[in-house]
Amino acid sequence: MTTKNRKYSLESWMKTTKSRLKHFLTLALLLIVLVIVFSASGALPFTRTPLNNVDPYSQYGKVPTILMYILRTLTLIPLPIMLSNFFGIIFCNTYPVPSRFVTSLTHGSICFRVVTRGTYPDLVKRNLRRNIELCSKAGLQNYTFEVVTDNPIPITGLLNVRELLVPMWYKTSRGSLFKARALQYSLEDNVTVLKDSDWIVHLDEETLLTESSLAGVLNFIRSGEYEFGQGVITYASDSVVCWITTLADLIRVGGDYGNLRFTLGLLHKPVFSWKGSFIVANASAEKKVSFDFGPEGSLAEDCFFALMAWKEGYKFGYVEGEMWEKSTFSVMDFIQQRKRWIQGVSLAFLSKQIPIRYKLGIGVMVLAWAFMPVTSLNILLVPMCPMSVHPVVNTLSAFSGGVAIFLFMFGAIKSFTIRTHGLFRFILLCTLTVGIAPISLILESTGVILAAVSKQGREFHIVKKDSERTITV
Repeated sequence: MTTKNRKYSLESWMKTTKSRLKHFLTLALLLIVLVIVFSASGALPFTRTPLNNVDPYSQYGKVPTILMYILRTLTLIPLPIMLSNFFGIIFCNTYPVPSRFVTSLTHGSICFRVVTRGTYPDLVKRNLRRNIELCSKAGLQNYTFEVVTDNPIPITGLLNVRELLVPMWYKTSRGSLFKARALQYSLEDNVTVLKDSDWIVHLDEETLLTESSLAGVLNFIRSGEYEFGQGVITYASDSVVCWITTLADLIRVGGDYGNLRFTLGLLHKPVFSWKGSFIVANASAEKKVSFDFGPEGSLAEDCFFALMAWKEGYKFGYVEGEMWEKSTFSVMDFIQQRKRWIQGVSLAFLSKQIPIRYKLGIGVMVLAWAFMPVTSLNILLVPMCPMSVHPVVNTLSAFSGGVAIFLFMFGAIKSFTIRTHGLFRFILLCTLTVGIAPISLILESTGVILAAVSKQGREFHIVKKDSERTITV
């Protein structure tokens, strides 16, 4: 073995060892969080508080006691989602060794597709420049950026960029609306220039590529195993505008490393749906599935598309690497965003286009959302009104709560770094995510209530996405 090969083998061994050690520490943190939550809830035998002498029916009344028992039982609804997150963290290395960067593809090219209403043209152009510069520095070949917009964005001076202006008169055959309409327009035979062997990477107008995500996309495409894939998105890696919404979104980062990697990386099915950006799709497969689902598939077109593609027999995979986005810039936008998601996923669940066996996962999501405003009351009722609960219910509820808390913490660990913030601030930010969990629950519950009292399918709320006042982290 040459000196160069020995050096490469040593570096590879060190990276692998470091990766496994970090994953082991992650599992240790998960275990510690679960033990603390189990102890606090009395789920562990030696931590249970004797409540045999407490008769809740006489102390709280018959009807209130029955209602409280129902509320505590309803906390088991999200259990399948939390199990998916748990298995994803346990069985998939949370700190994988970075993939070798390959700058070219054997077949086809990549189209990075950005869909926008054109409301924030400066944001679109600024992020286009950053993403193109990254692709150029990385030596990426055979790629284009395609901006699909409802309003013109004069894009000048940028190479490899194609602007598609969706005509006002354009209608899909089934009457799809909003983003689904624009996505379907880009697939029309007289519009698209992509070949069947090409690939599409879907981005939101605020999405920023990273070198790790480029490597992940290229390796995913070169493997040729799956038609569709998705990777991790973080919300605090670039800049922070609203700390409350950013910290509340950290559970989504943890969920990407848990639920997303388990369902797409191991099951290869979008059991609990997926996000609308950082989607890698084969051009031919996307065109066959299409985005023309009608109004019922227009509020959550990403969820509807994933389930329809699953129904058609396509396979899904997990894409290594991460992309960067920003959380909503205000609490009200956060609530409106959740309202749209809830309404859109509910419409997908009720749709007759998708057989029920493909909707069981989102059915759990809809039920968990629907009961969230009342199950959230357990945060106050459990300490204020202690009562004996069946050990199985208590243990499973504690498990779900412990996994949720861990996802917040792990999302913070993946979003913030000691090198950038220093040890004290890093620990502070990770701790704050635990405190933000009840606030996040309140905001999500408000979104549920708004979704229930407003008309479905009539509005696609556009959150504010461009701001000069950002706090770089």
